[in-house]
Amino acid sequence: MLTYEQALEQLLAAATPLTETETVPLSGAAGRVLAESVVSAIAVPPLDNSAMDGYALRCADVATAGVRLPVAQRIPAGTVGHALAAGTAARIFTGAPVPAGADAVVMQERCEHGPDGGVIVNHVPKFGENIRRAGEDIACGATVLAAGTRLGAAEIGLAASVGRAELQVLRPLRVALLATGDELAEPGQPLPPGGIYNSNRYFLRAMLEELGCAVADIGRVPDELEETRRVLRMAAERSDLVLSTGGVSVGEEDHVKPAVEAEGELALWKIGIKPGKPLAFGRIGGRKPGAGGMVDSAAFIGLPGNPVASFVTFLMLVRPFLLKRLGAARLLPAVRTMVSASAWTRGDARREFLRARITADGRVELYPNQGSGVLTSCAWADGLIDNPPGGTFEPGDTVRFLPFPWKG
Repeated sequence: MLTYEQALEQLLAAATPLTETETVPLSGAAGRVLAESVVSAIAVPPLDNSAMDGYALRCADVATAGVRLPVAQRIPAGTVGHALAAGTAARIFTGAPVPAGADAVVMQERCEHGPDGGVIVNHVPKFGENIRRAGEDIACGATVLAAGTRLGAAEIGLAASVGRAELQVLRPLRVALLATGDELAEPGQPLPPGGIYNSNRYFLRAMLEELGCAVADIGRVPDELEETRRVLRMAAERSDLVLSTGGVSVGEEDHVKPAVEAEGELALWKIGIKPGKPLAFGRIGGRKPGAGGMVDSAAFIGLPGNPVASFVTFLMLVRPFLLKRLGAARLLPAVRTMVSASAWTRGDARREFLRARITADGRVELYPNQGSGVLTSCAWADGLIDNPPGGTFEPGDTVRFLPFPWKG
């Protein structure tokens, strides 16, 4: 059997990053990958501004608490005041530019109204107090987002803060998704005798769309060789990757393997992980002209049919493959060393990915049933414990924990 690292290395070696780009508005950039770095053309903030509602003044004018100053001007956010005369204060609001000459802002809670509309300052300020300096967040000319960054809410907000309305991103990866098995029924339909609902189709589509992939959802393909070949040909013509679940074994009703071999080439891997031992990888179709030369019509990955095995192999193997193709800089889940709240005494010869969640006291506990068909464990969990071959642990032992990307 291949080790997890060997399988991942082979997948990533075949994952050629996309080069085609497009420009999208910020409102459509979530989940996309930057094709070029974002450089700020402005300083943020552009001017020194107030961090508080209060009074802008000169420290030299407030040597002791209780000093009374006339209020010479009022500066709301979005308004630029005039230079502050010595011996005066300016009523100022959060985010408003600090007037020239002022070197501190005293928060309004430390002031009180004085006679004739003046202010009594009950605090001796320090130079620069409550002033956010120009460029304190971002300097003009600074790179704020590097090429290869996946764009989430914070990244999109950062691009907006430097005035970018559009971003150049890599085009979406086109993925055709299909499931095989005559036993599969769609949610909402009556469940026939011997049937099961097609859960893999829906969680795989969600995981693909979370990455920003453009998904062509083909649905269920019947257990028939010629029809499977036809669907695979059609899918490969329109996609960068054809992703299937189920049907890659060698049983009489498993037609994906011979269909892919007839339409391209296929390697069946046995990987030393649990769940998710079988994985198929190859390509469908010949070579065709594309950007930068000749390219394969489509890569092919076949996942196991058991729901948890499909879930885990997607997360640990397919997701890094897709991220590399999408040009992302970070491919693998972050590893956290955590303390276990559970015992695991039956270590397997294979490397195990155990469903676990974070407890209220910051430890991780295992789902009681770690079977490969128990999809409840994936909805319950916050991530996976990466347990080495033969590994066991007791409460209080440290373990390697991989949070689900959507749970941080």
